[in-house]
Amino acid sequence: MTVWMSWLSWPFLLGGVFFFLAGTLGLLRFPDVYSRLHAVTKADTLGLGLLVAGLSLRSDSWQSVGLMIMVWLLVMASGATACQLLARYQREAESSKATTEHRQANDAR
Repeated sequence: MTVWMSWLSWPFLLGGVFFFLAGTLGLLRFPDVYSRLHAVTKADTLGLGLLVAGLSLRSDSWQSVGLMIMVWLLVMASGATACQLLARYQREAESSKATTEHRQANDAR
């Protein structure tokens, strides 16, 4: 690995770490489930992509670069699917809770 490839990889690696920390902070600090899910899926996907780019510049073989890209693609697909399923579950839970509260309010009258 040449020296300039090492220097070129550092902004990607630092950017990836920054987005991982931002996603974690969003998970801990955002008020509702939907914004937390958005923070985690978007920031972590971008952070992993930047880390893959930085590590690919430091890699010695094309096979390891290909494996890292495949892992990143699988994480993108699974993250989007899991986020959508969790959001749907939360929406259904909120809907059933609102329906129950509405029925209880009508029964109290």
